[in-house]
Amino acid sequence: MAVHRGSVLTDTNTVIEAHRVGVWRALSSRYRLVTVAKCLEETQTGFQRRRPEENIDPTILRPSFHSVEPDDALAIMRLQLDGPGAHLDAGELSLWTHALTREDDWLICGTDAASMRFGFDQGHRARLVSLGGLLNDIGFRPALPLRCNLGKPWLDDLIHRLAMEGLRPGPGQGRPA
Repeated sequence: MAVHRGSVLTDTNTVIEAHRVGVWRALSSRYRLVTVAKCLEETQTGFQRRRPEENIDPTILRPSFHSVEPDDALAIMRLQLDGPGAHLDAGELSLWTHALTREDDWLICGTDAASMRFGFDQGHRARLVSLGGLLNDIGFRPALPLRCNLGKPWLDDLIHRLAMEGLRPGPGQGRPA
């Protein structure tokens, strides 16, 4: 697949994993990476539970993004209260709130099934991408293996299952018994 030329919105866990396996520089040099302030903040929390290789220097991280967008508290609240965003964590909710306002050619790279389900349900199936898929597209193979939920097979399987759920008849829609 050709390398995506538009923006690639990245969540917290994507950033942490890309640093853990040593692919951040390759990723940030080939893609227009975008995140939101909440995701950037989340990369700097939880150090007590992380291994040293998962700690990221914020003075190096911030400039490696094409942009770090501000969190829109009012829009986040609306999305959360409308229901579909209620199952997302704070960073994902802010990232999706931002994504849904964009008019450019964007993709979203996430690691969480709830976030990917949200995007699928919002009609953005073609915009969902995995870290493994992005790395495949630039021909970069990490020295360490990616965690399962960051690989292309995980996302492909999740999208397949979501599509199959949509094909099942709902209550009262099946054939008569």
